[in-house]
Parts: sequence; C-alpha cells; structure tokens
Amino acid sequence: MTAPGRRSSTFTRLLRHGFTDPSAAERLLESGELAPIRNDPVLLDALGATADPDQALLGLVRLAEAQPGPSGQRELLDTLIASKPLRDRLLGVLGASEALGDHLARHPLDWQALVTYEARDLHPGTAEFERGLAEADDPVSLRVAYRRCLLSIAARDVCGTIDVVETAAELADLATATLRAALAVARAAAPEDAALARLAVIAMGKTGGHELNYVSDVDVIFVAESAEGADEQKALRAATRLASHLMRICSETTVEGSIWPVDANLRPEGRNGPLVRTLSSHVAYYQRWAKTWEFQALLKARPVAGDMELGREYADALSPLVWHAAERENFVADVQGMRRRVVANIPAAEIERELKLGPGGLRDVEFAVQMLQLVHGRADTTLRSGTTLDALKALADGGYVGRADAEQLDAAYRFLRSMEHRIQLHKLRRTHLVPEDEADLRRLGRSLGLRTEPVASLTREWRRHAAVVRRLHEKLFYRPLLDAVAQLAPGEARLSAEAARERLTALGYADPAAARRHLEALASGVSRKAAIQRTLLPVLLGWFADSADPDAGLLNFRKVSDALGKTPWYLRLLRDEGAAAENLARVLSAGRLAPDLLLRAPEAVALLGDGTGLEPRGRVQLEQEILAAVNRASGGEAAVTAARGVRRRELFRTAAADIIGSYGTEESPAEADQGALVDLVGGAVSDLTAATLAGTLRAVVRDHWGDELPTRFAVIGMGRFGGHELNYGSDADVLFVHEPREGVDEQEASRAANRVVSEMRRLLQLPSADPPLIVDADLRPEGKSGPLVRTLKSYEAYYRRWSLVWESQALLRAEFVAGDEDLGRRFTELVDPLRYPAGGLGEDAVREIRRLKARMEAERLPRGADPTLHTKLGRGGLSDVEWTVQLLQMRHGAAEPGLRTTRTREALAAARAAGLIGDEEAATLDEAWVLATRVRNAVMLVRGRAGDTFPPDTREMAAVGRYLGYGPGHVGDMLDDYRRTTRRARGVVDQLFYGATER
Repeated sequence: MTAPGRRSSTFTRLLRHGFTDPSAAERLLESGELAPIRNDPVLLDALGATADPDQALLGLVRLAEAQPGPSGQRELLDTLIASKPLRDRLLGVLGASEALGDHLARHPLDWQALVTYEARDLHPGTAEFERGLAEADDPVSLRVAYRRCLLSIAARDVCGTIDVVETAAELADLATATLRAALAVARAAAPEDAALARLAVIAMGKTGGHELNYVSDVDVIFVAESAEGADEQKALRAATRLASHLMRICSETTVEGSIWPVDANLRPEGRNGPLVRTLSSHVAYYQRWAKTWEFQALLKARPVAGDMELGREYADALSPLVWHAAERENFVADVQGMRRRVVANIPAAEIERELKLGPGGLRDVEFAVQMLQLVHGRADTTLRSGTTLDALKALADGGYVGRADAEQLDAAYRFLRSMEHRIQLHKLRRTHLVPEDEADLRRLGRSLGLRTEPVASLTREWRRHAAVVRRLHEKLFYRPLLDAVAQLAPGEARLSAEAARERLTALGYADPAAARRHLEALASGVSRKAAIQRTLLPVLLGWFADSADPDAGLLNFRKVSDALGKTPWYLRLLRDEGAAAENLARVLSAGRLAPDLLLRAPEAVALLGDGTGLEPRGRVQLEQEILAAVNRASGGEAAVTAARGVRRRELFRTAAADIIGSYGTEESPAEADQGALVDLVGGAVSDLTAATLAGTLRAVVRDHWGDELPTRFAVIGMGRFGGHELNYGSDADVLFVHEPREGVDEQEASRAANRVVSEMRRLLQLPSADPPLIVDADLRPEGKSGPLVRTLKSYEAYYRRWSLVWESQALLRAEFVAGDEDLGRRFTELVDPLRYPAGGLGEDAVREIRRLKARMEAERLPRGADPTLHTKLGRGGLSDVEWTVQLLQMRHGAAEPGLRTTRTREALAAARAAGLIGDEEAATLDEAWVLATRVRNAVMLVRGRAGDTFPPDTREMAAVGRYLGYGPGHVGDMLDDYRRTTRRARGVVDQLFYGATER
C-alpha cells in the first residue's frame, strides 16, 4: 500500500493535471497493467492535455488489459512512451470519446492504426479510405473497418492536425467509401441484379457537401437505368433491391453496432415515392412538381457511388433547374417559412440548447448562404459550391456579402461545428444538444482548448458566436443590397444594379425599381438618421419580405420615416426597444387599414415599443380620456374632433395588436387562440365606439344646453355593437331613448332629444382625416319610417301593442352603451320579457323566424356571390350561427339565466352548459363563427374597407391568408378549410334551427 505522504503527493499532482477523481486515478495508475510506465512524467503530462484525463486513463487501462498477452501489452506501452505522436493521438481519442475507447477495448490491435505519422496520413481521401475498407466483405467486418478509419480521423481531429472543415470533409469521404463498399457487398450478394441495372448513388445534405458530422444520417438519392438489353421495369426492381440492401448494410444494428442510417427521404415524393427512379423520371418530377426546398436540397447533390457516369448525367440534368429556383413565386418566403417551421418544431425545453436547429445555430448559417447562392448563382457560377464555407467565401469574394461579416460568420460556424463534433464524438450518438451536466460541459470545453474555467469559457464563447449568427443571418441577405443602392462601402465590391434588382425580385418585390428608390431615400447620406436606417433596414427588409406585400411595407415605412425622421425618439425607439421594429414592420406590411391609421398620426408608433402598449384599454379608461378631451375643447366640433382622434389612435392600437397576435414575432411565434383575438377586436372596438358616443353626447349637450339636457337621454347598442362584436369598419347600430325631466314639457324634451341625435350623427360624420363613425338607428320601431328617438313610455306602448317577432329577436342584442345609466337599465328591463319570453316561443313564432331567415338567405345574398364563401349570409356563416343561437335564447332564456347575454359566443357556451346543444355541435358552431369573423377582420385590415367575402385580388388574398396563418402558396388550403368548417356548421344549423326537434 502506498504511504500516506506519497499518496498525498500523487493526489496533488493528479489534481494539477486536471483529474476530477484523483483517488480513482491513483488506483488505476497503481494497477499492474500500467506498472512499466506509471512513474514516467510524460504519461501524466499527456493525460493532463486530454479533454477528460480520468476517462483517458481508464480507457488506457482497459486497452492494456485487452492486449494479447504480456508481449502485446509491453509493445503498446513502450510505443506509447517512445512516440509522442502516438501518445497524443491515442490518449487524445480516449479522453474525448468513450465510444472509441470501447471500440479499442473490443479490437485491441486497432491502436496500431494510429502509429503512422507521415505526410500521406495527414489528409486521406476517398481512395485511402476505400483501401482501409477493402477487406470488409460483410456488414460486421465493414463496421469494424469503418470504426478503425473513424478512429484515425478522430485522432487527427483532437490533436489539431486537421481543422473542423478538414475533419468534416474526411468524414464525408469515409462515408463515400463506405457506400461504395456496401454497394459492392450488395452486388456480390445478388450478381443477377447487378447485371440488370446501372445504379448511381447521389449524396445529399452534409455528405454531398463534404461537411459530414461524426454521427449523422447519410442522405442519398438513387437513380437507375437498365443495363444494355434489359427490360426497364425489371431493371428498376433489381436496382431497388440493390439500393435497399445497401441501406440495410449501413443502417442495421449488429454485434458491432451500426454505421449510420442511410436516409433516402429527400427523393421525389419523399418516403411515399419509389426508392429508385430513372433519370428521366427524376427530371420530370423536378420540372413539374418539386417544391422550393427540394431545389435547395439539390445544391449539395453529388454522385458518390455506383455508376458514376450515370451520376454525372443526373447532376448535369438537374443543375440548370436548381439555378432557376429563385425565379419561382414565393421563393424567399418558402425558404424562410421552412426555416421557421424547423424552429417551431423544436421542443420548448430544448430550443436554448439546440446547436444546429435553434436560433443562432448552424442551420441559420446554412440557410442564409444557400438562399444567397440560389439568388445569385444563376449568373455567377463561382457560387455553385455544395460546401457552406466555400460558398460563403465565394459570396464574399463576389461582393454579395461584406468581408467582415463573412469572416465573423466563418469563425462562428467553425466554432459551432467544432462543438457539434466533440459532443457527438463522446458517445458516437446523433445529437445537436449542448449537454447540461457539469462534467460533460467541462470535457467539451477542454476538448476545444478552453482549459481555464472550461465551463464558463465554453458557455461564453458559445453564446457569443450564436449571437453573431443570429445578427448576421438577417444581415447577410440585405446589407449588400443597401450598400448597392446607397453607394456605401467604397473599398469593397458592391452588388451591381442588376444583382440588386435580382435580390429585390427574389424577396417578392413586384416593383424593384420603386423599392430601390425608397431604399436610396432612406439609407443614403452621412446623417445620423441615414446611419441608423442602414442599421435597421437589413432586418426590416427581411420582415417586409415575410409579408404578402413587401412593396407596401417598404413604402409605408418610408412614409412614416419621412413624417417622423427628424423626431429623435422615433429611430431610437426602433433601434433600442426590442420588438418595436419588428412590430412596425408587421403592421406596415399587413394591409391598408393599420398603415392608414398610423400615417394620420405617426406618433402612435410609440405604442409598438411599450411592453403593454398594445393591450386594449377598457371602456371606463377610454371614456375618461375622451370626456377630458371634450371638456378641454372650445366647441362641439373641436370636441368631437378630439374624441375621433382618440378613436383613431385606439383603432390603430387594436389593429396592431390583432396583426401582431396573428403574425407573431421572432421572439413570440403566433400561438394566439383565434377566438381570443376575435374577442379582443370585438370588445375593444365596441368599447371604443361606446366611449366615442359618450364623448360626442357630452360635447353636444355642453354646446347647446350647458350642464344638463332637459330630458334624460340614453343610447342603446344593438346588433354587433350591443353584442361586443364590432369589427374595424362596422356601423354602430343603436336605439335612442329619452325621458323628460320633471317639469319639462314633453314636446320640448322631444325636440331636445331629436336635436341631440341629429347633431351627434352630423359631428361623427364630418369630413376628417379620422375614420367616420356611422350611427345607424334602422332597428328602431317602425324602422326608417319611425321617429329617431322615443320616450321610454313610447317604447313600452309600441312593444306591448305592435312588436313583431323579428324585433324581439333584434332586442336580444340590446345593451346600454352611453348616456343616462338608470334610463338605460330601465329600457333593458322593459325589453327582457320580449327577448326572453316566459314559457318560450310558440310554434308560430318559431316558424316565422325560420321563414324570415330563409327569405333573407334568398333575397340578400349579393348576385354572383359564392354562398360557400360569404362570411355573413353564406352557408355556415355568421347569420347561420347567430340565428341558431338566438333561437335557443328566445326559447330558453327565461328559464336559463346564462342565456341572457348579448354576446354570441357567451350564449353558445351557456347553451352547451345547459345541455341544449352537444359539446361537438357547440364547438363546430363556435369554430365557424370565429373563422368567419376573422375573415371579415382580415378583409378590413388588408383592403381598408369592409367586405363579407374573400378579396378577388391575388396579393390581397395572400395577405388574408397570412393573417389567418396560411403561408405562401396555401391560399387554396385556406379556402378549402373555410368551406369545410362552414359546411360542418351548416349541418348543425340544419339540425338545430330548421329541424323540428325541440331542444
């Protein structure tokens, strides 16, 4: 046993050399296997230089134990001490890779593959790896030979003999050699199949791009032709058997594990398509059916195995199609949409640890580079490389990317790939997640050369590089464009005018010449304003391009900037306030309404930078502000102008919240409940309308009567107004009621009340920069023929003697909104027995309601309108759902208190809770009502005017789709989903409303 003093000294030495468990290390050093070298100082120094000294020492002991006899053990240890290259390689691998340590323990003579240290060994290519695999004639021996070759790559990697780019290239060359060896095994097993077919293996993804990971699927596409004289169908079946066998050889698990999965899902039609196709079949598919991402994937296509002549024919045939992909409609949006979908599919718990797919990860670099290649590679053949960093260098040399940006991105990509390699090397498992365990992070940091506080240093460097990638991912595509139009960076190559036009066209700009003029106006010059714009515009251009109308987004941004450009807080807000710039970009490019509201009062931009700025304000708060503004104004017109100004700002606030909630932001993708957005808009616009009417009423009374009107006066909201369901362009349906004050003549009171109504309506419709508020009183007794305003007693007499069933139905939405609250309460108490009749509705009344509904459908649907797409009167639309719910309210409202609400969704939920409608039926009606309302809101936001059906204009239709969550090219899906949803709702309506069954 070692003396305590000696033990303490060794313990200290081990700690100093980086061991985390010195006691265990001391025991291993004292084992018999290491007796010849345990006191040699070079051993501890070499172990201390590894990523994980404890793991390296354990691996060395296991390797020594596994040697064939004492002589084999002695040869290993003597060579280890005598040869520094072997010592660094072998211990470096053992310290970095537990999996390769296991391999060496199973195959104890494979360490000899690391002895050679000559120039020809530094950068082997496919031919050298093929020689290393030459004797493998079955899946098991192929796996062993593959791991032996992998061992040599890992040894050069961890010792720094090759850098991360060379490591990835060697891994791709080894994969190529392995595919060739596997195909040879498959051919040998089925020589008759090999004789029938010419089979070529096309490498895709990282294998095709010469940038493979240690552990990754190897993406391939198979192409075949019949051998001379062979039947084509027989040849394809033979080639499919060969390809399938090749995949099994590489993918299946044996006693030696697996090599890697061979993934053929990038083929035409993915896993649903045939595994092997002829060349003509491939070409036909890509010409007719391929999506943008499939051309992007072909950037890295490279023939690697099998019939290389056929492989080259494949590459030659498809290359022209690849380099015209950027001309496809929605090209940039497709590429960006795919990137967003990748991020959206990352589990929330993993997104911050995702090295490859997360924001600021490797995929951000690859997507940005590939998009630039596809746009500019049509004319510039120097950009046509399948290797990311080679393509990035070519982009910088051509002036498509700034040199400083390219250098930063290159460094970040190399660091992130190095992290990825070392994470995978440890267990040889396919993962892109940064580990959470302290020991794993320590080993990872040390493997990258970070020896002082490896965990903290690793985290700091990783976050720094990820931040660079996130910033440059956006900037890469847009900054050279600005340099071109603003004539910046005189020392660097710039995009030509034609290249700038190409890029703007690829971004989706319909008028690239106008876009260039806007960019020139915004970014040219040496002013502070221009400098900040040049910082903002690269990112803003990306957000505009993500919309259905980039031209409108950029034009509107120029208008807002022209209006506010000299205001110090404006550009500072966009530069410094997080989501403000993205929020503005989304709002300016989503349609006409929000930009029109903003451009009438550009200072409302400030709402977009406040964390709570987009939360709608409640009715009480709005009314207080409007009444205060009215009281400060000098006269009635000025007062209502002030009230309408508040209304305009609040409409903008609501529209912006709606748009951003629908589109989402990069930090917060759109996940809002669609019903919640409908309720937000309906409630906010209704509250705002009520507050505006209250302010206008106060202005009229103060202007003509001073403090008090000679009659009590109340405004009753009807229709969607009373139901808290207004949209942006809705009229305000109302009833006016008054009651003479004590001692006031009824005729005088009536004249005063009528004067109030006419003056309110006049003031709210005066020509102005603010949107008008139309007050509609056509739901009053006797309609347009009846008086505009009545006393409470007059209403009571009318409803007692003359009221029709449709009027009772209309009163379901009656709710006090402005004026004398007590009078409003008494009015609603008056009409409650009409709208919620005791004992429910008689069958005559039910038949009358059904007759009115059928007549309305027949007479009011506009000529030529598609009844499956009309949101109000069409099949399963708003009218269908509302009349069904209202029939339930009138039948059962007296008995079910929950039904006594003016709100459609609330009444529907109450009917479900009361068992008057099934859960599935209620959900179907609610979904249709919400969707139809969302479409109406979208049409108003996009066109700036109300509409009850989808717009005919292609770009406007795309904008409606974007608001509803449908990406570019999916307008047809949107219409199909709308028809399907409303068709199901109509089925429920037919059963509940027109059916004979009493519920």
